[in-house]
Amino acid sequence: MKKTFRFIGFFALLFLALPSCSFSHPILRDGGFSAGLAHPALGFDHFLAMLSVGLLSVQLGGRAIWSVPTTFVLFVLIGGEMGMHDVPLFTVEAGIAVSVLFLGLAIVADRRIPVLVAMCGVSIFGMFHGHAHGTEMPGFVHPAAYATGFVFGTALIHLLGVGLGLVATRNRVGSLTLRACGALIAVLGVNFLFTALHEPKPQRTVAQILTCPDCGKIHTAIKN
Repeated sequence: MKKTFRFIGFFALLFLALPSCSFSHPILRDGGFSAGLAHPALGFDHFLAMLSVGLLSVQLGGRAIWSVPTTFVLFVLIGGEMGMHDVPLFTVEAGIAVSVLFLGLAIVADRRIPVLVAMCGVSIFGMFHGHAHGTEMPGFVHPAAYATGFVFGTALIHLLGVGLGLVATRNRVGSLTLRACGALIAVLGVNFLFTALHEPKPQRTVAQILTCPDCGKIHTAIKN
């Protein structure tokens, strides 16, 4: 019972962080591995979706514990590549919000979703999340190091979800608690979707380091 209350408390802390973190994706000045490692957790909507993928994979069980998160990571990379090369993907923020909504509902369903359907869903959702991160990448980023850190960061959030899911599914009370958290995640997804559709998209500022060809000094250019 104590573990169940701890599990609920963890999600409560996440929900309290919503006002300051939702749709907030600050750009780190370090453009290498550490920036990529931290970036998946900088937006609450991104973090919640990736955590939900881990939780859902535990509910599905079997090979889904590794195949569902791996599929998400793979398509995050594909979407990130699209974003880096300015390949358009319609309504990215709305797509991210829908991913949170449907992943929450999938957790509520509790094993009633076929693994293949789950993999198809996370592949689509992963592309939206990856595209958002790819377009937000700083101009001075080291692509290989950033991508490596980004993959590790995403995988760590998945592992966190898997760990929480394994703890929650040890007994019936924990399983019911997990489904209740899925319902709350779905409600947050509705909130994200409403925000994405009715509020103007926030302007994101990216810093780019440039070297002056005349004086040789390094300058920082800000582009919106």
